Amino acid sequence: MEVTRNETKAGVLSGGPYQFTVDGKPDFVTEIALDSENAKGSNSTFVITDDELNILGLPPTLDDVKKVDFDMAGAGVCLIWYLRFEDGLVGAEAGLNAGDLDGCFSLSNAIQVTRLDAANAGTIAGGPYDLCVDGEADFITDITLDSSEASGSLSSWVITDDQGVILGLPPTLDAVKGVNFDEAGAGTCLIWYLRYEEGVTGLAQGENANNLMGNFSLSNPITVNRNITEAGKLTGGPYRFYVDGKPDFVTDITLDSSEASGTNSTWVITDDKLNILGLPPTLDAVKGVNFDEAGAGTCLIWYLRYEYGLEGAEQGANAADLKGCFDLSNPIEVVRVAGVNAGKISGGPYNFCVDGEVDNVSGITLDSSNASGLSSTWVITDDKGTILGLPPTLDAVEGVNFDEAGAGVCLIWYARYEGEIQGAEPGKNANDITGNFDLSNPITVTRTKPEAGTLYGGPFKFIVDGTADYVSGIRLDNPNAAGANSSWIITDESGKILGLPPTLTALEGVNFDEAGAGTCFIYYIRYEDGLKGLKAGWTFDEFNGCYDISNAIKVVRKVH
Repeated sequence: MEVTRNETKAGVLSGGPYQFTVDGKPDFVTEIALDSENAKGSNSTFVITDDELNILGLPPTLDDVKKVDFDMAGAGVCLIWYLRFEDGLVGAEAGLNAGDLDGCFSLSNAIQVTRLDAANAGTIAGGPYDLCVDGEADFITDITLDSSEASGSLSSWVITDDQGVILGLPPTLDAVKGVNFDEAGAGTCLIWYLRYEEGVTGLAQGENANNLMGNFSLSNPITVNRNITEAGKLTGGPYRFYVDGKPDFVTDITLDSSEASGTNSTWVITDDKLNILGLPPTLDAVKGVNFDEAGAGTCLIWYLRYEYGLEGAEQGANAADLKGCFDLSNPIEVVRVAGVNAGKISGGPYNFCVDGEVDNVSGITLDSSNASGLSSTWVITDDKGTILGLPPTLDAVEGVNFDEAGAGVCLIWYARYEGEIQGAEPGKNANDITGNFDLSNPITVTRTKPEAGTLYGGPFKFIVDGTADYVSGIRLDNPNAAGANSSWIITDESGKILGLPPTLTALEGVNFDEAGAGTCFIYYIRYEDGLKGLKAGWTFDEFNGCYDISNAIKVVRKVH
């Protein structure tokens, strides 16, 4: 009879013990090691049990153990074992108890894995709070805690700044309500409720709550804003506008808000008695105010910073009666003086051809029924506003020869003014005139001078033989070309127009063989709208309008 004697040794496990928080994030054991140098047994597996040895799983290898997510098991205690055994082992299956194993086997030491429920701080309510740092004590009294679902054996209240730095750890809600937030100066506090288990690190004044480690939970925060209102300083102006029907805006007001503070802000416009006329919400809105519409008088522009609860900041009230936590900047003065009115001119627009012949405007009329201003003049500018002349009367305007100015655009204006004005002289720009003045609407005078350029190519000589003859290689040199419209012209030798090809391509498509024997001339023309006589059968002598014709290229057609 053969007797087999087996010996099993499981070896030694190292690593742990492990403590995880059941928080929905995977938890793995990663540092377990097995010393199996002296292990014996034909078969092996790992065994995971609860703390009562009920078998939860049998991962076959250490790698399989390291893949187990213990967070999914919920709160409790697991034990990890290594098992070596011989064939015939009974009871090694999930759901049974490792204490009931029967056969030839050996279990290693156990590695403990403790899974703790995650702490839950619950919810706090109250605020947010906006306090004014004014030397008077500020307490918060209506914070409440809903701890119906809270968990964690330890608790505290935490006060941080808005970056999470811990400022204080009041042990109770009553202690929180006893904190005088006015003493902290300007800034923002966050109040939290904390539940945690032993072993949390970083819970100390001066540390950052974002760096807390361990099994803990912070509630939602309640914000406490501690504000010192400082409006800052305004620069710009003072402004002096003329009430003349033209919009007047303040454009270069600037606010130095480097030391400004206050949760809310607005701009305030008052009269010189501090009666509030308007509350533009932004500087852009202030710059959009048309002070001309207010009529003659004086306005003051202020910048206001304030906290919630301010009373009296409304149109029709007086800024001297404001109540609450606020600060007004220095004022910017806007003086509105009754302005002049140039009236309205009519006539034109005028279109002249610069051709050496005198061009005068006529028929301009002035409606001065609503005009005002002790002094007046006429102003002629280019289309950029540069002043070309200041004719004193309408007769002087109508005596100007615009042909002498060359090609370009002039604008004729009528001006009324009072007192001294600056910038009303030739060579300066009418847009830069300052003082109490007004310009009428402009009348446009357009001076055109067509330039056709120079043609190169040819002359061409063709034999009339039934074979198509085309011109080619014609080149137009017109770097200074001018004229709204253009065309090519073919005439006979008497100057009568035979054709008007619209483009050089069309010209090069003309078959001169079909014209029979004779001589043609090719021209290029640039002209303005309104040219009369540009049609087949007419000659240049019959043209009437503003135009320029290039030199001619000759085309001779002979018969053998």
